[in-house]
Amino acid sequence: MSKSISTAAVRDLLLAGGELALLDVREQGVHYQGHPFFACSLPLSHLERMACDLVPRFDAPLVLLDGGGEGLAERAAAKLAASGYTDIAILDGGCAGWKAAGGELFSGVNVPSKAFGEFIEHHYDTPRVPPAEIQQLIAAGRKMVILDSRPYDEFHRMSIPGGVDAPGAELVYRVHDVAPDPDTLVVVNCAGRTRSIIGCQSLRNAGIPNPVVALKDGTMGWELAGFECERGSTREAPAPSPAGTAKARAAAEHVAQHFEVKFASRQQVQAWQAEPGRTLYLLDVRTKAEFETRRIAGSRHAPGGQLVQATDEFVAVRGARLVLVDPSRVRSVMTASWLNQLGWDDVHVLEPEGADGFAAWPLESGSRVQVLAGFAPWTSVTPQEAAQRKEQGGQGETLVLDLANSLKFRARHIADAWWAVRSRLSAARTHLGSHTSVLLSSDDGLLAHLAAPEAAALWPDAEVLVIEGGTAAWGAAGLAVEAGIGTHNSTTTLDDVWYKPYDHEHEGDYEKHARAYLDWEVALVEQIRRDPTIRFRAYD
Repeated sequence: MSKSISTAAVRDLLLAGGELALLDVREQGVHYQGHPFFACSLPLSHLERMACDLVPRFDAPLVLLDGGGEGLAERAAAKLAASGYTDIAILDGGCAGWKAAGGELFSGVNVPSKAFGEFIEHHYDTPRVPPAEIQQLIAAGRKMVILDSRPYDEFHRMSIPGGVDAPGAELVYRVHDVAPDPDTLVVVNCAGRTRSIIGCQSLRNAGIPNPVVALKDGTMGWELAGFECERGSTREAPAPSPAGTAKARAAAEHVAQHFEVKFASRQQVQAWQAEPGRTLYLLDVRTKAEFETRRIAGSRHAPGGQLVQATDEFVAVRGARLVLVDPSRVRSVMTASWLNQLGWDDVHVLEPEGADGFAAWPLESGSRVQVLAGFAPWTSVTPQEAAQRKEQGGQGETLVLDLANSLKFRARHIADAWWAVRSRLSAARTHLGSHTSVLLSSDDGLLAHLAAPEAAALWPDAEVLVIEGGTAAWGAAGLAVEAGIGTHNSTTTLDDVWYKPYDHEHEGDYEKHARAYLDWEVALVEQIRRDPTIRFRAYD
């Protein structure tokens, strides 16, 4: 049985600065509705897939929470203990207890990073220009480059016309070739506020000679102002030339000195890897293509801009040691400078060795394969075999249950499938009743394998099977799929994940959600003043 811990004790631990992972095990969409500032989202439904990356040390201290009295924290504690975690406590009363004890609850996702962006804008008075003014400058022929600081998939979905993708930490690395003329105005944008603020301030901190501004409210602000975004753009900032690289490295050296960036040798990092009782994250902040071409064995991909934008999605243990990898040192230095300001005290840039920066390190390449402790695959059938079972089964005999998140299910699912949330399978059983055969699917099939023992316990008289490869394999086989989600095919509320403003476009109220999101970001700077555990760091 897990021990319990009070809100006051958790606050004391956070203020003391030691290691602690505060983990909200409710679904992400529920987490979004309100949680303690430093709580990371670790949904019970996806616990096995996420835990080892978020908390790589099995004896790190964990505090689990749910809404209060839901039993989710206890279920998560049992799963984590079975996976090998040894220091687990449950927050008394969950979020309700935290609030009753005077704790502040924050809505939203990636709250520490979002609040930090607002803090940075206020502290440095980061220049921001409204969309109408940028449009006027474009019409007037102003020499300008628009750099989008989001990952490529977000940029490709919607972007400012003429914009070029240069995600986060790539800005300082690539800008010198994209805007070589110091008279060129550099406009940095994202979807909303945080990454444009951080990106703009990164270029200013690096001392580039160009005027630099953030596009106020990003692509959301652009569309709210009545302008159209591009869809499907493929423009990307090229890899830097030798001259551009030299300028970027000089700029990074300036940033490293000003923001007290620490460096570590290979020997030091390898000694840390063997150190007991201390959590170490080895994070490669380069592009995905670079990471998959050649990387240090055991490192994780955490592109610099996203690591700053969504730190809680990569690192759950407060007070842990972070080592950032990038042979050029530019992206690792820029990322470290922001993590220092975010309040992380033990962040280090790995010193490169040899011609490629990786001399004497064990290396690997290709897509990273995630190993799940104790994973045992369930009995499966091919999509074709599953389709045959569907056809042969009588009315109500065969149930297809899809455990992908609601957004993925809405976009595409097996025809006639029902949508369910793994942590709420008992509700699905009540809703759907008995069946002689239950076929489980998910986007890639893995979550279906993890959930199969739980489904078998709830449908003890049914044959429970996993559709191998999930919905992706079903679609690739040319079998019938459909789209849409509603009361006709869902077993629970659509609050398993956070719906971004543009995820509401099909409802016709994108503008309402976009305005609410932007207002929420701006309001964070006032809310963080009420929480004494929040300590950002500024360098003047």
